[in-house]
Amino acid sequence: MEIILLERIEKLGGIGDVVTVKNGFARNYLLPNHKALRANDANRKLFEANRSKIEADNAERRSAAEGRAKDVDGKQVVLIRQASNTGQLYGSVSVRDIVDALVEDGVTNITKAMVELERPIKALGLFDVKVKLHPEVAITVGVNVARSPDEAEMQKQGIDVIAAMFEEEHAEAVAAALEPDSEDEFEDATPPSEAVAEDAPAADEGEEA
Repeated sequence: MEIILLERIEKLGGIGDVVTVKNGFARNYLLPNHKALRANDANRKLFEANRSKIEADNAERRSAAEGRAKDVDGKQVVLIRQASNTGQLYGSVSVRDIVDALVEDGVTNITKAMVELERPIKALGLFDVKVKLHPEVAITVGVNVARSPDEAEMQKQGIDVIAAMFEEEHAEAVAAALEPDSEDEFEDATPPSEAVAEDAPAADEGEEA
């Protein structure tokens, strides 16, 4: 289907471009969301008659988005989740979770449609997520997924908490292997001097000491 774009669409074109897209993409997304018009004679005339206003409105929205971007770009939100010792989450982090975390952090007017997450996050760690405040204004927010605030702080400092956990467990295992089997092992042992005395043959009663 041929359409006329009413705003910039990534990998398709900018305002006023006539492009061909799949029918389903046009009918299910572009047309109902007022991002495009069918490319027929009537709509071409309608677009040209309103081009100036469409471009002016777009420029105003872009400018507002650029202003907001300064306060949001690079922001990091923390999401506390349960996970296994290998770092796999019991569940996942979705777009909705990220939006809610941003709102709690004071970032308003962020919708699910603005967050571009290729697939749900299913592991601990730091993730960069793209947020489009406007078709021509994109920012990146950090998502810090951890099991506790302390681990989140460690990850923020660049520490791999899973690797650190395994190193700690290894150190504890080595220390345990070097410890005596029992705390009384040496306490119960007979001192060497006494052992020699016990093993020596008893002197004859008539023999002088």
